[in-house]
Amino acid sequence: MKRLFTTLKDRRIRYITKAIVVGVLVGFIVSLFRLGVEIIFENIILLYTFFHSEPLWLIPWTFISITIAIIIGLFVKSDPDIKGSGVSQVKGQVQGIIHVQWWSVLWKKFIGGLLAIGSGLFLGREGPSIQLGASVGLGVSKLTKGDETEEKVLLSSGAGAGLAAAFNAPIAGLMFILEEVHHNFSPLVAITTFTSAVVANFVSLNFFGLAPILDIGTVTNLPLKYYIYLPLLGILLGFGGWIYSKVLLDILPKFYQLFSFIPEHFNSVIPLLLIIPMGFYLPELIGGGHGIISQLPKWNLSLSILVGLFVFRFIFSMISYGASVPGGIFLPILSLGAILGALFAQFMIYYFKMDAQYLTHFILFAMAGYFTAIGKAPLTAILLVTEMVGGLNQLMPLAVVSLTAYMMADFLGVKPIYESLLKNLIPDDDNVVVSKPHSFVHTIGPDSLLSRKAINDVEWPEEIIISSMRRGNEYIFPHGHTIIHVGDHLIITCDLKNANAIQDLLNEKKI
Repeated sequence: MKRLFTTLKDRRIRYITKAIVVGVLVGFIVSLFRLGVEIIFENIILLYTFFHSEPLWLIPWTFISITIAIIIGLFVKSDPDIKGSGVSQVKGQVQGIIHVQWWSVLWKKFIGGLLAIGSGLFLGREGPSIQLGASVGLGVSKLTKGDETEEKVLLSSGAGAGLAAAFNAPIAGLMFILEEVHHNFSPLVAITTFTSAVVANFVSLNFFGLAPILDIGTVTNLPLKYYIYLPLLGILLGFGGWIYSKVLLDILPKFYQLFSFIPEHFNSVIPLLLIIPMGFYLPELIGGGHGIISQLPKWNLSLSILVGLFVFRFIFSMISYGASVPGGIFLPILSLGAILGALFAQFMIYYFKMDAQYLTHFILFAMAGYFTAIGKAPLTAILLVTEMVGGLNQLMPLAVVSLTAYMMADFLGVKPIYESLLKNLIPDDDNVVVSKPHSFVHTIGPDSLLSRKAINDVEWPEEIIISSMRRGNEYIFPHGHTIIHVGDHLIITCDLKNANAIQDLLNEKKI
């Protein structure tokens, strides 16, 4: 037993040491990515300003945009794992149903993301940052000859570090991995991811400074008399999340089928051409949406303009993401939520005489609620918005809005967006032809039907082995009469091609 404890302790030290290395590398790479996107985007805006005095230059710029689309398309064709945000691919890697070439993803996602996001498409940098971080974590494990478990832990820690560096949000980076990627709490994953996230965030702060990514100043406490509006906002956001999911998963693919004469990997030519008139006439409205979130409290827009802004941003966010380009939906979702929050607040100000100084509050609440309704990760949403604005005094209203939005979205049958996107990547488990042993951890929750049952009393899915069990810091090698308790972590081994279906079965508690 003493030897086992020593081995576990040495294992943690090794993982934490490697997590520090991952954090440094991810912080540096993602900071360069952030910096590159900002520099390219700022120059694109200057370019559109120049076009107002020299409109004939729009002609060569059109050909340059087509060239950019071709470059992005060639990258996507050579490595399809770089398209989209990359979060679904990371989830698939953790589950063992997707395998990527880490170096190929790393450099192609970096350059492709710079071109797509920097060009002004309505995409976020955080999804690519998460996948860049995961690639770094996987690369460190591969280069240091880690085993399969270490690979999954380090790619998880790298992904969390990527989000931390992208948004200056290390706690949200940790929570995103636990809540969205793993759907359970593993002490080893938690401490490793937290280490990488803190280190990556420190590196990022040296590039961008200590100011929060949304530096909107001090936000006062929301008076209790306005709390009655929070559930109403949550219901609106839950319904909005249902519409977003329906359009992204069901309608958007049909839209791009209209352009079937264009090879799928070259679909980016459509949004890159459409962005030209938008950038020429409305340069302040293009991009991922960071500027819009910052300016909304200052613009004081009317209800009709806010509705138009939301529809405009919503439609082109869909067109941008559906073009199979390297870019995320995190920031576009947050910006859409901010617009809905401003719309709701202006409605309350105009018709119910709410104090106008609380417009900013509802923008922040709606950002978290809308992300919750779509991503089904309320804790991540709350912590992300909290860290983005640099204040803790809005936790209660953020929680009320997020919880209500979650319940409304759940009532409407909204599935977590990244899980749905992952299923679209691999529509049929039979397509996974790899046959090899795969291990994963299943955590017993308070509502699990396995709790208080002996191993022999459970009708397990076929072709699985309960190889071991972790209870706290102790490892147990179970036998048929071993009782399963809440909080136990079952280490399950199965055939790789059946892993996804078995995990879904266990999570849905159909045993």
